[in-house]
Amino acid sequence: MKILILNGPNLNLLGKREPEIYGNQSFEDFFRKLKNQFHDHSLEYFQSNHEGVLIDKLHEVGFSYDGVVFNPGAYTHTSIALRDAIAGIGTSVFEVHISNLAEREDFRHVSYVKDVCVGSINGMGLEGYVVAVEFFTKN
Repeated sequence: MKILILNGPNLNLLGKREPEIYGNQSFEDFFRKLKNQFHDHSLEYFQSNHEGVLIDKLHEVGFSYDGVVFNPGAYTHTSIALRDAIAGIGTSVFEVHISNLAEREDFRHVSYVKDVCVGSINGMGLEGYVVAVEFFTKN
Protein backbone atom coordinates (compact mmCIF):
# COMPACT_ATOMS: atom_id res chain seq x y z
CA MET A 1 0.00 0.00 0.00
CA LYS A 2 1.33 3.43 -0.97
CA ILE A 3 0.36 6.31 1.35
CA LEU A 4 1.41 9.94 1.35
CA ILE A 5 1.59 11.93 4.57
CA LEU A 6 1.01 15.54 3.52
CA ASN A 7 1.52 18.45 5.92
CA GLY A 8 0.62 22.06 5.32
CA PRO A 9 1.89 25.40 6.62
CA ASN A 10 4.00 25.75 9.74
CA LEU A 11 4.09 22.02 10.40
CA ASN A 12 7.78 22.10 9.48
CA LEU A 13 8.18 23.78 12.90
CA LEU A 14 6.87 20.82 14.91
CA GLY A 15 9.06 20.28 17.94
CA LYS A 16 9.83 24.02 18.08
CA ARG A 17 6.49 25.75 17.55
CA GLU A 18 4.15 26.11 20.52
CA PRO A 19 5.17 22.85 22.21
CA GLU A 20 2.32 23.22 24.70
CA ILE A 21 -0.06 22.66 21.76
CA TYR A 22 1.98 20.62 19.28
CA GLY A 23 4.50 18.76 21.46
CA ASN A 24 8.29 18.57 21.42
CA GLN A 25 8.88 16.03 18.66
CA SER A 26 9.82 17.00 15.12
CA PHE A 27 7.72 15.45 12.38
CA GLU A 28 10.82 13.95 10.79
CA ASP A 29 11.56 12.02 14.01
CA PHE A 30 7.94 10.92 14.27
CA PHE A 31 7.85 9.90 10.61
CA ARG A 32 10.83 7.56 11.07
CA LYS A 33 8.88 5.78 13.83
CA LEU A 34 5.74 5.72 11.71
CA LYS A 35 7.63 4.11 8.82
CA ASN A 36 9.01 1.47 11.18
CA GLN A 37 5.54 0.77 12.56
CA PHE A 38 4.10 0.33 9.06
CA HIS A 39 7.18 -1.26 7.47
CA ASP A 40 5.04 -3.45 5.19
CA HIS A 41 3.68 -0.35 3.45
CA SER A 42 5.25 2.44 1.44
CA LEU A 43 4.91 5.71 3.36
CA GLU A 44 6.12 9.00 1.92
CA TYR A 45 6.19 12.42 3.55
CA PHE A 46 5.85 15.88 2.03
CA GLN A 47 5.40 19.29 3.66
CA SER A 48 4.88 22.74 2.18
CA ASN A 49 3.92 26.16 3.47
CA HIS A 50 2.46 27.04 0.05
CA GLU A 51 -1.13 26.30 -0.89
CA GLY A 52 -0.44 25.81 -4.61
CA VAL A 53 2.38 23.36 -3.91
CA LEU A 54 0.02 21.29 -1.73
CA ILE A 55 -2.57 21.32 -4.53
CA ASP A 56 0.09 20.25 -7.04
CA LYS A 57 1.12 17.38 -4.75
CA LEU A 58 -2.48 16.21 -4.38
CA HIS A 59 -2.82 16.24 -8.18
CA GLU A 60 0.48 14.37 -8.57
CA VAL A 61 -0.45 11.46 -6.29
CA GLY A 62 -4.23 11.67 -6.50
CA PHE A 63 -4.74 8.92 -9.04
CA SER A 64 -1.94 6.50 -8.19
CA TYR A 65 -1.61 6.30 -4.39
CA ASP A 66 -3.79 4.25 -2.06
CA GLY A 67 -4.34 7.07 0.40
CA VAL A 68 -3.30 10.52 1.58
CA VAL A 69 -3.11 11.50 5.24
CA PHE A 70 -3.41 15.28 5.15
CA ASN A 71 -2.94 17.93 7.80
CA PRO A 72 -3.74 21.13 5.91
CA GLY A 73 -2.84 23.28 8.91
CA ALA A 74 -4.43 26.73 8.82
CA TYR A 75 -5.53 26.18 5.20
CA THR A 76 -8.20 23.88 6.69
CA HIS A 77 -10.17 26.97 7.62
CA THR A 78 -9.55 29.08 4.52
CA SER A 79 -8.92 27.05 1.38
CA ILE A 80 -11.73 26.16 -0.96
CA ALA A 81 -8.99 25.44 -3.52
CA LEU A 82 -7.62 22.58 -1.37
CA ARG A 83 -11.15 21.29 -0.85
CA ASP A 84 -11.69 21.26 -4.62
CA ALA A 85 -8.34 19.51 -5.20
CA ILE A 86 -9.30 16.75 -2.76
CA ALA A 87 -12.75 16.41 -4.35
CA GLY A 88 -11.19 16.22 -7.80
CA ILE A 89 -8.80 13.32 -7.23
CA GLY A 90 -9.48 9.60 -7.07
CA THR A 91 -7.30 8.83 -4.05
CA SER A 92 -9.02 9.00 -0.68
CA VAL A 93 -7.81 11.65 1.78
CA PHE A 94 -7.99 11.44 5.58
CA GLU A 95 -7.84 14.79 7.46
CA VAL A 96 -5.63 14.97 10.57
CA HIS A 97 -5.03 17.73 13.10
CA ILE A 98 -2.68 17.49 16.06
CA SER A 99 -4.61 19.83 18.34
CA ASN A 100 -8.28 19.67 19.30
CA LEU A 101 -9.82 22.25 16.98
CA ALA A 102 -13.00 22.50 19.08
CA GLU A 103 -10.92 23.82 21.99
CA ARG A 104 -9.12 26.45 19.89
CA GLU A 105 -10.17 29.80 18.47
CA ASP A 106 -13.62 30.02 16.89
CA PHE A 107 -12.22 30.39 13.36
CA ARG A 108 -10.57 26.96 13.71
CA HIS A 109 -13.94 25.25 14.23
CA VAL A 110 -14.69 25.23 10.48
CA SER A 111 -13.03 22.78 8.11
CA TYR A 112 -13.47 23.36 4.40
CA VAL A 113 -11.95 19.96 3.60
CA LYS A 114 -13.73 17.67 6.06
CA ASP A 115 -16.72 16.90 3.84
CA VAL A 116 -14.53 15.65 0.97
CA CYS A 117 -12.33 13.43 3.17
CA VAL A 118 -13.02 9.81 4.10
CA GLY A 119 -12.27 10.58 7.73
CA SER A 120 -11.16 13.30 10.09
CA ILE A 121 -9.41 13.18 13.43
CA ASN A 122 -8.11 15.88 15.71
CA GLY A 123 -6.84 16.32 19.23
CA MET A 124 -4.81 13.10 19.43
CA GLY A 125 -1.43 14.70 18.87
CA LEU A 126 0.84 12.89 16.43
CA GLU A 127 -1.00 9.66 17.24
CA GLY A 128 -3.77 10.88 14.92
CA TYR A 129 -1.48 10.14 11.98
CA VAL A 130 -1.20 6.53 13.17
CA VAL A 131 -4.99 6.22 13.29
CA ALA A 132 -5.27 7.62 9.77
CA VAL A 133 -2.62 5.29 8.33
CA GLU A 134 -4.32 2.35 10.07
CA PHE A 135 -7.59 3.36 8.42
CA PHE A 136 -6.01 2.89 5.00
CA THR A 137 -4.08 -0.29 5.83
CA LYS A 138 -7.15 -2.00 7.27
CA ASN A 139 -9.65 -1.02 4.57
